[in-house]
Amino acid sequence: MPNLKEVKNRIASVVSTQQITKAMKMVAAAKLRRSQDRITQMRPYAVKLEAIIRNLSEAQSSGDIDSWFSTPRDEQRILIVAVSSDRGLCGSFNSTIFKGVMRLITEKYNDQYAKGNVVILPVGRKVAEYFKKRNFQTLHQHAEILNTLSFNSAAAVADDVMKAFKDGKFDKVELVYNEFKNVATQILRTEQLLPVMLPKAEGSKSNPVDYIFEPSQEEIISELLPTALRIQVFKALLDSNAAENGARMTAMDKATENAGELLKELKLSYNRSRQAAITKEILEIVGGAEALKSA
Repeated sequence: MPNLKEVKNRIASVVSTQQITKAMKMVAAAKLRRSQDRITQMRPYAVKLEAIIRNLSEAQSSGDIDSWFSTPRDEQRILIVAVSSDRGLCGSFNSTIFKGVMRLITEKYNDQYAKGNVVILPVGRKVAEYFKKRNFQTLHQHAEILNTLSFNSAAAVADDVMKAFKDGKFDKVELVYNEFKNVATQILRTEQLLPVMLPKAEGSKSNPVDYIFEPSQEEIISELLPTALRIQVFKALLDSNAAENGARMTAMDKATENAGELLKELKLSYNRSRQAAITKEILEIVGGAEALKSA
């Protein structure tokens, strides 16, 4: 049985840890509220922009659209944009991304990976550290942008990807991130960024609309598609940021509960040790008194 001093030190250590996890939970909850509001406000805009592109692509001359954005290529070199967090203590949030990227490579791009043609673009310090340790090819990481996430920082990531794709450095670009569903649930998403797959309508149109384009349909789509890509990346980063805060809040809540359970066990052990020490002292006193009587 541990002595009283050891148990007392452990209790003090657990209490200190519990205070830290409780504070981290409160900070994550405050950040979650803001990030949840941002992604909730962003989604209708992204849906509307997709609808606009769908309407344009279904117009009469949509078959004539042919640009570097949407032209399929022979998939030789693959770029995977992986979004993680900059810090840990958020449960399985980051490991889900690691496993998702590895599964994507194994299932779809194993041949390209064997030839050394799979490159990771890390957004977040954790994913950068993970793949560098495993000797993956990585582009320059975009760290710290999640702390002060803005459309401009997300657009910078999208612009880097578009430039690399346009210059022919990569033939396909995939995006892997965690989508925010609720505080306790994040959904792993894998989306194709480039080449752009123009959205298709469900079913056939009985009364197609005859649009008049000014300027031309090709010019309009050429302007809208880069904007749509930037919005897609921004939405993914907002989703990931909200999912990270939700995962951290859940993890810290669970850690606080576990610390409480551990405190109960330690206090019980402390009381038992204290009771045993008192009982031992009483027995020694009684034994000493009996020895004096018999002397």
